Amino acid sequence: MVEYLIFLTISTSIFALFGLGLNLQWGFTGLINFGHVAFMTLGAYTTVLLTLKGVPLLLSAIIGAVVAALLGLAIGFSTLRLREDYLAIVTIGVGELIRLVVNNQDLPVGNEWRSGAFGVQSYPIPLATLVPNIFIKLLLIGVLTLLAGITFFSLWRWIRVNEVSNVANLHKKVSGKQEFISRLVVGVFLAVLTVAVYISGAIALYNYNPTAGLMLMSLIVLAFVFWRLEILVRSPWGRILKAIREDEEIPKALGKNVFWYKLQSLMLGGAIAGIAGAFIAWQLSAIYPNNFEPQETFNAWIIVILGGSGNNLGTVLGAIIYFIYYEGTRNLDKIIPLDSDRLSALRIMIIGLILMVLMIWRPQGILGKKEELTLGK
Repeated sequence: MVEYLIFLTISTSIFALFGLGLNLQWGFTGLINFGHVAFMTLGAYTTVLLTLKGVPLLLSAIIGAVVAALLGLAIGFSTLRLREDYLAIVTIGVGELIRLVVNNQDLPVGNEWRSGAFGVQSYPIPLATLVPNIFIKLLLIGVLTLLAGITFFSLWRWIRVNEVSNVANLHKKVSGKQEFISRLVVGVFLAVLTVAVYISGAIALYNYNPTAGLMLMSLIVLAFVFWRLEILVRSPWGRILKAIREDEEIPKALGKNVFWYKLQSLMLGGAIAGIAGAFIAWQLSAIYPNNFEPQETFNAWIIVILGGSGNNLGTVLGAIIYFIYYEGTRNLDKIIPLDSDRLSALRIMIIGLILMVLMIWRPQGILGKKEELTLGK
């Protein structure tokens, strides 16, 4: 069970990162990106190919993020001056183009060139060869404890800030009370999950398992990216992105370079997805072109829509709910007598039905704001 929880935590962290990149582009800037997996593909392949050339792991991942950002720059220069429809069409094409290139071209794997169709294997993974002593183990558990403490404090402050704002705005008492209750429920849910992750992570780190080290790394990176994005979207830069999302003619009239801000959003979101690509490569320990199908992009869309676009915490919550559903329905064949192909189709149908119900009941997502919807304006 501990190993299974570690696996789920890593997967959720990776797709939370992946979703945060898309949320920046779409939720905050209004850029419709249907080829988000292209950034993840470049991040994954750049990281592992450079690692096999002897480049340090951390530097390889950073370069992978930079390459993914440069892809965003290329897409942006060619499409951002056109209508949103063209951006959506081009990104779909780019996502498939990148996958087909790595599938059909020879890749520099170590000291030889190898067909991309065979994938890339046997590359170094962070902390896989680490044999920690008791001091290192306690240090790693201490870092995990610090992360858990910061999470509890952030959740408490998130709930508390809403409660204080409700007291200050008595005329919005009913809607404020409903929001407070929803925040309380979500906060308790996330706190319980944090406890489960902390206990399983502490056990795995003490009995050192390399996947536990990867889990800790993924949580640290997710926490850092989430923290910096929260600061960015609340800054003047973030407010301009929201203004562009609502009506880009207004920031244009105020002298803002809308094209440049869109480009920055596309590049930064792509870099975050590139980091997610490095982590998914490390988790899988062998990558193939089929790991980066277009379905991965739409998984990110499901996560962002489910949690609420334009809300970073909503994206993290959406990733958690998605993986709880995804793993919780793996054994549906014990309840419904179907073969694997039909069962897979049924699981997709169920999540489609859930999204339809959500769009009717709460179109802004679980934590989103209805006035900030970016589709159907």
